[in-house]
Amino acid sequence: MAKVWVEKLFDEPEIYILRIDDDMTRFFEAVWEIPEGITYNAYLLRTRGETILFDTCKGEYSEDFLKALSSLIDPKTITHVVVHHAEPDHSGALPKVLEANEYRAKIWCTPLTKKLLEAFYDIKGDLKSIEDKEEVKIGELKLKFICTPWLHWPDTMITYIPENGIIFGCDVGGGYSIPEDIDETKEKDIDRYFRYVTKYIVTVIGHYRKYIPENFEKLKNLGVLDNLKVLLPGHGLVWRKEPLKLLEHYAKVALGEKTKDKFLIVYDSMYGFVDKMINIAIDELKANGIEPVVYAFTDKSAPPLSDVLTDIPDSSAIIFGFSTYEAGLHPTARYLLSEIVDKANYEKPALALGSFGWAGALKRELQRLSKELKINIIEAIEVSGRPKAEDERRIRESVKKLIQLSL
Repeated sequence: MAKVWVEKLFDEPEIYILRIDDDMTRFFEAVWEIPEGITYNAYLLRTRGETILFDTCKGEYSEDFLKALSSLIDPKTITHVVVHHAEPDHSGALPKVLEANEYRAKIWCTPLTKKLLEAFYDIKGDLKSIEDKEEVKIGELKLKFICTPWLHWPDTMITYIPENGIIFGCDVGGGYSIPEDIDETKEKDIDRYFRYVTKYIVTVIGHYRKYIPENFEKLKNLGVLDNLKVLLPGHGLVWRKEPLKLLEHYAKVALGEKTKDKFLIVYDSMYGFVDKMINIAIDELKANGIEPVVYAFTDKSAPPLSDVLTDIPDSSAIIFGFSTYEAGLHPTARYLLSEIVDKANYEKPALALGSFGWAGALKRELQRLSKELKINIIEAIEVSGRPKAEDERRIRESVKKLIQLSL
């Protein structure tokens, strides 16, 4: 049974959080390694005889969710359900909730969400398709629905309560991990949490990250950000003291703002030859006062790709090391580069090092990728077998050049 949090967040307006802690999902979206887990946050709001449920949770936790919901209210008394986004980690328990509600509630969502809910669950309830920036008076409160497409599906919207400066953000503001408490004021290590947020942004929204600043600009022009006091996301911590700090972090990740002297090294090495080249590069970085972040794919280690991608946005520069494998790049390198292109394709200076046996592939393969890869490979150094004295000299000179370009 999952741990479920049911806590009152505010008296005015009366808002509760229902948080499911999922420590069973090891691969989010069946691909991204998340040993830190994830939460699914739903919210309940009461206002003058009306009860509004914002989102639900993953379907496998439907019974846990209903039990938690029933500890607050009789589900039949829910008058409105807002579905910000049809993805099943937010809508999976909706069929059970509507069944317990006897289909009395109005369901508010975007037209595409309506279509997806019907496709996913054959929902035939009272679904109301909203228009972008539509305002609805429910009880004493005015709710404004604002479409935020591609954060991270095209159907996504947020709910904004102007009177209180509250945003129900769904995926906007989300992060991985199972925090020890509910809101950011009680988080002991906010820097660690921000890393989980970065990981979430890159792996979940990374392909569409250009829409982060676009949607934030839209919210700013609507006066939402200037009035923002509370951000209630669908994953992770609630932000009720400094919500703009979280959104600023989102913007920085989207733009790839670098951390000074952060060098990322990612390489594969089957038999130690690439490893020798990388060690020369590391030695040169350390001689220049730089301690790199290193991910090594070898016969003894295979770090999570999700962690590698997490370290790309704020890197000043990157050093790759790739083995030749069957006249091409190593399978790990191919997968890594394809996911970088898809999820973390930032304009960063980089150096590529490679080793081959009878025929090289590094330069050819990088040339083939050059139209897609925004990372600027300043030099590709490829050697047969182990690096020799002249190769070491070239590697050190290239690392020095990379340091200068990263400034």
